Parts: sequence; structure tokens; C-alpha cells
Amino acid sequence: MTSAPAELPRKAGDLRAAGYLPRSIKAEIRDNLLTELRAGRDPWPGIVGFTRTVIPQLERALLAGHDVVLLGERGQGKTRLLRTLVGLLDEWTPVIEGAELPEHPLDPITPASRRRAAELGDELPVTWIHRSERYAEKLATPDTSVGDLIGDVDPVKVAEGRSLGDPETIHFGLVPRAHRGIVAINELPDLAERIQVALLNVMEERDIQVRGYTLRLPLDVLLVATANPEDYTNRGRIITPLKDRFGAEVRTHYPLDIDAEVDVIRQEAEFTAEVGEPLLEVLARFVRHLRESTSIDQRSGVSARFAVAAAETIAAAALRRSAITGEEPAVSRPVDLEAVPAVLRGKLEFEPGEEGREIELLEYLLRRSVADTARERFAGLDLSPLANAVADGNLVTTGERVPGRDVLAALPELPVLHDVAARAGVEPDESPGRIAAAVELALEALYLSKRLAKDADNDTTIYGI
Repeated sequence: MTSAPAELPRKAGDLRAAGYLPRSIKAEIRDNLLTELRAGRDPWPGIVGFTRTVIPQLERALLAGHDVVLLGERGQGKTRLLRTLVGLLDEWTPVIEGAELPEHPLDPITPASRRRAAELGDELPVTWIHRSERYAEKLATPDTSVGDLIGDVDPVKVAEGRSLGDPETIHFGLVPRAHRGIVAINELPDLAERIQVALLNVMEERDIQVRGYTLRLPLDVLLVATANPEDYTNRGRIITPLKDRFGAEVRTHYPLDIDAEVDVIRQEAEFTAEVGEPLLEVLARFVRHLRESTSIDQRSGVSARFAVAAAETIAAAALRRSAITGEEPAVSRPVDLEAVPAVLRGKLEFEPGEEGREIELLEYLLRRSVADTARERFAGLDLSPLANAVADGNLVTTGERVPGRDVLAALPELPVLHDVAARAGVEPDESPGRIAAAVELALEALYLSKRLAKDADNDTTIYGI
């Protein structure tokens, strides 16, 4: 992060003269959001699939000045969405230099800062903080204390001679330290109910209570939180008075179509090898089948992170094959999908009674996903010449130790292979690995439609009659 521009005011008097008057965090966000919308810019970079559903609701809540809770199953991008709120803050914000809290130089709130402001007047020193420092995030856990969120009496300050009733004995927690900023609490229902009670004054009266006495601090924070719908009845719940204080509850969802699911995978995955568009579509359909399956616990949800991890797994399988065979570049092929069920089954919650059938279920849904993708990619394309070539004795062997050039070498020159590659988005002059990935998808489609046989043994798969 760069330092604040040198031309910014450095004293309270200069700040006042330059027009940097106090403005609430909610007014700041409202003004900046309106500026982005009027300019036709996207205020939510990196957020996929929410444009016509979640985003309009969230924008209305922010324009209304509401605290917000995002409600949705795991892996729907709730935390990522909250973190983009930082982009709606001013890039640089003035604060009192040396103050314990980020107070506005023209509107101090702690006794110590008020004394300094009265003593120094226009000479009160000013420093500037970047918007990234105005976002505080806390993962709610059962052991979170009131002191963590609100504050507690600091025994060191008491030992220095201050009395317990002195507000300056308080060590401030996360919420006061986020004054003039955003406080995000992930998995809010996991907070113990007595801890949630501590937030009531913050959200309504905008003050804090510590150890039985009230410190009247006019805190200025935007409180946002995430929750899983099941948390209302299972692990914990958001207490009714706290729910009532949130001005808006916005429901999130998983991507509504295949293209959005693919966009999320492509955006979030860190690929160690090439993964073509057809394989990303397979994984997108795989995740959607899992979310529709009655064998999967849908209350827990199937996170978008599952598809991302699956994509990274097949990329890693391709990279391993590249290292073993020496083929470059490393390109994922349909055979790499076999690595997904065994590696990722632990990321899913299965319904009772499915014990021992987990891998079988995942393999079945993965085959369905491959068939659906191949059917759409090769719709109207006659694959009979390829099936006939294999039936005539041109058996095709593939596997995690078989390079793409060997897959192609097993087949005669067929015009349909160029059509298959084109349908998969591969040019004829591209690497053997990319073309082999398209051909394998066509072979798997023929197998799934019962036009070819397949014999899989350890790390080798043979397509034949």
C-alpha cells in the first residue's frame, strides 16, 4: 500500500479549510455507490452470477443506510461480496494522529481526543488511512468474547493509577476500533447468544457497555454479517432482537446457469496446467447435479469451492502426466476426471444411509456430467466414423501415463477428428495434448451412449469394441 499523497492536509485547520467535513460511513458509501452507478461502472468487481438478483438488493440496502446480513449456504461468495464493500469507501480518510481510535479530526469522540482537540485547536495533527484499513473482519466462533468485539478493562491502565470507572481504562475491541469503517462478522449465529447481546447497543444506540458501565461513544460503523440458513435452528441462531436491528437480510445463491458456474471456476481456480472449456463445463454440471441429488445433504450445500478444487485437481493430474511423459504443454484431458471423486468426497455431506456408496454416487454423477457436456458440444455431429475406426481394430489407450500424441497415433486420419477438435474450441494446428483432450471427450461420449466399450485397469483406459 502506498503512502497518502503529500498534498493532503496535515492539521485540523487546513482540513477544515479544504472542506473535509465529517460524514457518516453510511453516507460515504451511499455517495460513492451512486457515483459508480451514475458513471456506469461496476462497483462489484469479481462478483459473478449476482447481477440481477443479489446485487440490486444489496445496493438498495446500502442506499437506505441499513446494516446487512447475507444469508446463504456455504461457498456462495458471501464473504467475497462483503470484502468488495471496501471499494465503496473513500481512498484516503483523515484521522487524528496518535489517537487510539480512527476519529475524524473535526469530530473526536474519546475523552482523550476531545482534550487534545480543545488544547491544540487548528494545530491538531492529522494523518490519513487507506480504505483497506477501514474494513475489519471477524470469524464468529463460540469462544469469541465481549472483550474481543467490544472491549474490556485494561489492567495495565488500572495499575497506572486510573480508577475502574474511568473510560480511559478500556482496551477497545474490534468494533470500536473500526469506527468510521465496516465491521464484517462471518457466521454470526456461531456467536454465543450473550455475545450477540453485546452488539445490540452498537447497532441501535451506537454506544458500548463494558463491565457494567456505559461509555457514550457515538460509534459510526456499518455492521455486515453472514449466516447459513440452517444456523438459525442447528448450531446456533441469531437472537431475535439482533435480527430486528439489521435493516436488510439478503439471500445469496449458487450460480443460476452453467456459464456463471464456469466463470466462477475460471476466476477462482489457480491452475497448474491447461484446463479446457469443455472440462470446466463438465465440472460445472457435476456441481449442479450434486446440488440436485437427494443423496447429498442440501442443508449443508455444495460449495463453489468444490468445483474450484476439482478443477485444480485435474490440472494437477495433467501436470503430473507432463512430468512423467515429458509432454509439453501440460493439458488436462477427460481421463483426469477420474481423480476427482476419491480426492474430494470429503468436501461433501452425504445423507444418512449413503455410507459406502459415496464414490459410486460421485462417479455416476460425473459420468452424467460428461455425457451432458458431450451431447451439447457434439450436437448434430456424426461420430460414426470415429466409432467405426475403433471398431476396425484401432483401439485407443489413454491414462495418466499416456501422452496426447499416443492417443492420436492410435487413430487413422479422420476428417471427423478436426470437427471434434473445432467443437471443443481447439484449432487443428494446436498441440497434440489439446486435440487429444477433445478426442477423448468424443470417445467417452461414444462409450456412454453404448457405441464403444471401455476397459479401465489401474492407471490405463482402453476404448474398443
